[in-house]
This record gives sequence, structure tokens and C-alpha cells, in this order.
Amino acid sequence: MENIRVGFIGYGNMAQAIIQGLLRVKAMDNRAIYVSSAHYDQLTIKTIGLDINACKTNQEVVEKSDLIIIAVKPNVVETVIEEIKGVATNKIFVNVAAGYNYEKMKLIAKNLDCICTIPNLAVMVNEGITICEDKHSLDVIQLATFKKLFSKLGSIEFVNDKQLSIAGTISGCSPAFTMMYVEALADAGVQFGLTREQAYRLASQMIVGSGKMQLETKLHPAQIKDMVCSPNGTTIKGVNSLEKDGFKGSVVKCIETIEGR
Repeated sequence: MENIRVGFIGYGNMAQAIIQGLLRVKAMDNRAIYVSSAHYDQLTIKTIGLDINACKTNQEVVEKSDLIIIAVKPNVVETVIEEIKGVATNKIFVNVAAGYNYEKMKLIAKNLDCICTIPNLAVMVNEGITICEDKHSLDVIQLATFKKLFSKLGSIEFVNDKQLSIAGTISGCSPAFTMMYVEALADAGVQFGLTREQAYRLASQMIVGSGKMQLETKLHPAQIKDMVCSPNGTTIKGVNSLEKDGFKGSVVKCIETIEGR
């Protein structure tokens, strides 16, 4: 994107994933990215070779950036806001710290133009999804700028405040569960003679292809399942085995555990 300067307060996994995704598609110039973290010396080491700007303070990041991504742990968000509020005028703030919706953010950041989001790790390869709360304080131009930047990382989904948690859980947590599934499929593949590398490629590409097929055809997942299941075939035997072991019920229970229900 032309001329926009993007800052990151915090340099954990999500900040690094977003930066990697932006640079991967040349969405912006490396030198237009500014980052800060709690440990400046470690930050300078971690950013070697990226040609981005490691800043000593959070205030410096805000002063030099047009759009700032708050990517710190939830327990330090208030401290960060207190540090930067004096230089936060006419800036776009994108919160990715967990546990914050718009109303909670505005209690501690009344004058910040802010939107609360939950990106997932696949933004790293520009196939992510960013969940956004539809209630925010960005104006039309600021929102357009945000959308233009984050659309480079994948899709954007707006939800209301009551849906923010569950949407974030499904899109943000599920890559971990999906990788457990990939690992299990690969273990079975290795058991029956595939190399580990072959098994991972087959399982991961199957996930990519299956997801793309459902998104593009908009078929019900059960329809796609039935398309693969021939009468007296191998797939239906596997489906029934998973059902007997409570596969879908286990997934629902997993999400219920996270949501505290």
C-alpha cells in the first residue's frame, strides 16, 4: 500500500505472522514497518534481515506510524494505552490482544480511533481470516484503510460483540486442532508406509482443497461428505468409525470448553 506506515506494539507470534504476510505479497515497503517490544535488545536480534524498524519505545512506534496494531498480552494493554495516549491523535488502532471488545477498549482508550479484531495464524501465508467487531470508532476513510491492508492477509469477517468470542475461537483456535488432525492422519500414513513428508503434504493439501471446495461451491459439508462416500465403500466405513467414537461431539465439546459453557 502506498505511503502507509504500520506500527506493531508487541512482537509475538501474531505480530510476526502479520508482518510476514504483508511482506510476502509486498503489500508495503519494509522500511514503513515499525515495531516495539518489552525487550529492545532481543527485538533487534529477532528483526535482523527483515529490514524493518526496531523502536525503543511504544511512543516512537505510534509517532512514526499511521496504523498501529496492538499485539501485546492482554494483561499489559492498559499499561500500553497509558503510555501512548499522549501521541495517539489521528491514528488508526487495531487491537489483536485477546479478551478485548470495543466497549472494554473504550473504557481505557476513550480518545483512540480503534477496532477490535481476532486474526488467525494463517495470515502468515495470506490465507488467514480476521474477525472484526462491527462496533468501532473508525471513520469511513480509516475503515477503508484498515480493510485494504488486512485484505492482503486473507478474508475479513465482521460480527457483533456477542459473536466475537465464538467467531474468534472457531477461526483463531482451530488451526491448532486442525494440525492435530493433520498429525494424526500423517501418523496413520506413516504406519502404512508413507514417508513422514509425503503424509504431511497429502494431509495438509487435503485440508486446503476441502476448505476451498466448500467455500467456492457453498455446498453443505454433509453434501461433500456424501459425494465421497460410495455404497459399501471405504470412506463410509471410516465415517461410521469416527461417529461411533464421537468425532463431531468431541469437537463441539472442545469449543464449549473454550467458551466456558
